[in-house]
Amino acid sequence: MNVLVVGSGGREHSIVKKLGESNQVSNIYVAPGNGGMAAEATCVNIRETEIKELVTFAKETQIAWTIVGPEVPLMDGIVDAFQLAGLRIFGPTEKAAMIEGSKDFSKAFMARHDIPTANYATFTDCDEAKAYIKANGAPIVIKADGLAAGKGVVVATTVEQAFEAVESMLLANKFGGAGNRVVIEAFLEGKEFTLMAFVNGENVYPLLPARDHKRAYDNDEGPNTGGMGAYAPVPDLDQSIITYAKEHILHKAAEGMVLEGRPFTGILYAGLIETASGPKVIEFNARLGDPETQVVLPLLENDLIQVIEDVMCGKDPELSWKEGYAIGTVVASKGYPESYAKLVPLPVFEENDESYVVHAGTKVERDSTYRSIGGRVLLVGSVQPTIEQAHQSVYTFLKQFEQTNDFFFRRDIGK
Repeated sequence: MNVLVVGSGGREHSIVKKLGESNQVSNIYVAPGNGGMAAEATCVNIRETEIKELVTFAKETQIAWTIVGPEVPLMDGIVDAFQLAGLRIFGPTEKAAMIEGSKDFSKAFMARHDIPTANYATFTDCDEAKAYIKANGAPIVIKADGLAAGKGVVVATTVEQAFEAVESMLLANKFGGAGNRVVIEAFLEGKEFTLMAFVNGENVYPLLPARDHKRAYDNDEGPNTGGMGAYAPVPDLDQSIITYAKEHILHKAAEGMVLEGRPFTGILYAGLIETASGPKVIEFNARLGDPETQVVLPLLENDLIQVIEDVMCGKDPELSWKEGYAIGTVVASKGYPESYAKLVPLPVFEENDESYVVHAGTKVERDSTYRSIGGRVLLVGSVQPTIEQAHQSVYTFLKQFEQTNDFFFRRDIGK
C-alpha cells in the first residue's frame, strides 16, 4: 500500500523509519519531509497546513493511510477534511484535538472527569493574573493557552519571573494568539514521564513509558525547549504507577471524550508527573511526542501499519516490545530555543550498527551534505540491552559533533 506521513520533524522521520520495516507498505510519501528523510521516503513539496492540496495528493496517489505527525494540522481539521473526502487517516478530529489545542479546555475537561492534575486558574487580564500569582507565591507554572511549539511553558521559581512570563504572553504577545489567555498552575514536585496510547473511542492500547528532558542544558538547567532527548522504558517507574495512570488517566480521558461527543482516535499523549499522592497530568497532547517517539518506536516489534489497522477496526493490536532500552540525544543549533543561525553545514558523520540518526531540522545539498534549517537538528539514538550501554553508544557517536561550536547537545540524557 501507499502511505503518506504529514510533517517534517524527527517524530515524522521515526514514523517513516518504522513504516519502512513493513512488508505491507510499498511506497512511503512524506509532506513536506526533510533532507534526512529523502533516502527512505519520497518528499512531497506540500506544507503540513495545506490541507486541500494534501487531500488532492492522497486521492491522486491512491494513499491507503495518512498518518499525521504534528499538532497544527490536527487543530486545523485535517482529519475532518480527509474523512469528508472518503480517505483513511490516523489522528483525532479538530474537536478531539482540543485536548491539546487549548490548555484551558484540557484543564476544565480533567476537572469534569476527575482526572488528577494540578490546581489552576485561567486569565486574560494581566493584573488579575499577577494578583493570583502574588496570592499563591512561587514556584508556579505559567502556560500559554494555545499551541506554542512546546515553548509556551514557564516554570517560574520567583514571583518576579512569573510576572515577567504573564507580561510576555498577555502584553508583549510573545506567542501571538496562543498567549492571549494563560493558565496558571500549582507547581508539582516529582519525576516526570510520558505515557502514550493508541486510542479509538473507548479502546486504549498504551505504549511503553518514556521520559524526555525539556530543559536546554545539563542537569535540567536553562530554558524549556521542545525536548533535548529521551529514553524508554523508565527503569525507576514502578509498575503500579503505570497501571494507575492507564486506568485513571488514559482510560478516563478516552471515556470522557466519548461522553462529551468528541471521541478521540489516534495517539493520546499524557505528560505525567509522579507525585507523593500519585501520578498527575501535566499536559495532554493529541499526537505522538517528540522526542519520545524517536525512542519508543524503535522498541516496538509490531508492524506499525498493522497496529493502526487493528486499532481502527476495534481489535487489540497486542503490542509487543523488544527487550532493552533506547536513548536518544538531540543535537540542536547554538542559541536554541531562542534565535539561532540557519543553513549551517553539519559535520560529516558516519552512521554505524550501534546507533541510529533521526533528522529533524536538516536539508540536503546536491553533494549530499546536510545543512541545518531548524533549532533541533537531529537526534542520535541507540537500542541496547542496558540503559548504560545505550548511553555509551549514543555518546560515542556524538564525539563526531564535539569539534564544532555551531551545535550543542546535553550529555546527561538517560542519566
